[in-house]
Amino acid sequence: MTKTTRLMLVLAALLISLAAFAADWPQMLGPDANGIAPDTGINKDWNAKPPQQLWSVQLHDDGYAGPAVADGKVFIIDHDGAEDVVRAISLADGSDVWQFRYADLSKANYGFSRSTPSYANGMLYTVSFLGKVHCINAETGQMVWMRDMRAEFGGTLPKWGYAMSALVDGDKVIVCPGGSGTAVVALNAADGQTLWQGGGNDIPGYATPVKGTILEREQYVVFTGKSVIGVDATSGEGLWRYPWETKYDVNAAAPIISGDAVFVTSGYGHGCAVIQINADGPAIVWENREVMAHFSSPIYYKSVFFANTDPGFLVCLNPGTGQAIWKQQGFEKGALVVVDDTIIAMDGRGGDVVMVNATAAGYQELGRFNPLGGQSWTAPIVADGKLIVRNKVAMVCLNLM
Repeated sequence: MTKTTRLMLVLAALLISLAAFAADWPQMLGPDANGIAPDTGINKDWNAKPPQQLWSVQLHDDGYAGPAVADGKVFIIDHDGAEDVVRAISLADGSDVWQFRYADLSKANYGFSRSTPSYANGMLYTVSFLGKVHCINAETGQMVWMRDMRAEFGGTLPKWGYAMSALVDGDKVIVCPGGSGTAVVALNAADGQTLWQGGGNDIPGYATPVKGTILEREQYVVFTGKSVIGVDATSGEGLWRYPWETKYDVNAAAPIISGDAVFVTSGYGHGCAVIQINADGPAIVWENREVMAHFSSPIYYKSVFFANTDPGFLVCLNPGTGQAIWKQQGFEKGALVVVDDTIIAMDGRGGDVVMVNATAAGYQELGRFNPLGGQSWTAPIVADGKLIVRNKVAMVCLNLM
């Protein structure tokens, strides 16, 4: 091989690496907790070349727990009898690497555990239906520590169980027991010890907390069962509260922070709003029913919101006015992910997976296919150039490249 040939091969490899990029999905809503996968160079011609199935595994929880991906493993909470089963599955071939079991719910209530594991620094953090928080060594599957949100923090079990995921923020793990003075609790990520508890007395909602800086103060924004609140990230002090009551206390979609404003949405006919956080308290900028997300979290991308809304629309929403820019039916309670300037959205009723241009210019479908069929309310994820989708009985991994 000549020196010129070797140089050409190196340049070709560099160009390929620049054209395509893939990353893990270590927590609910992805690496930046915003529903956007950083992967690039994916196949966008699904009509000519639908994503190829790499593997499929059976699930036994009859439910909606979400997957996370890190270190070559897919992590998900499954169920067997009266035990939750945290599974580490090989991303390469779908084989089980390890399982960790613990006692939890014995009778299904829309399935069993339905949160997404959170991975950070070689550890996995999980939240169960009944409120058990585990830290598990992600390499070995061995438990490191466990806390019980109901027994230890007076947490209030929501009607459909704890569904939020743990938010890992540096050396802190943020969970939401929803007890007296324990709306939000920070645990030490290494040993599980309580660092602070606060946020007031709100009962828990179902949404995973998000972190942001509002009015120059780092805080966690939490969608509780009765309100949306801001909690100081260092001390747990309650900073502000805006009442937001929904039927059955189902506030489940993750809030979105933009500057000093917060976007929230709920189903059951409630709607959505942008709430401006001011020095003298929060105030509504606008509120309507253009988006009524039962539980799927909207995504803010290129200055617009993309969201699923009851009774089954995919919506592009103007954040400034609250008006829909476009709507497309056929997405019953289906969640979505944004990747490489496209939306991958689910039809929650029948399981269609649909690729759409992520643009405010109008609904532009690029293709669809149906890898599993059946009800599929869990958000699709994209990790390491692969699309992972589940329904109530199986999970499938597909090649996006």
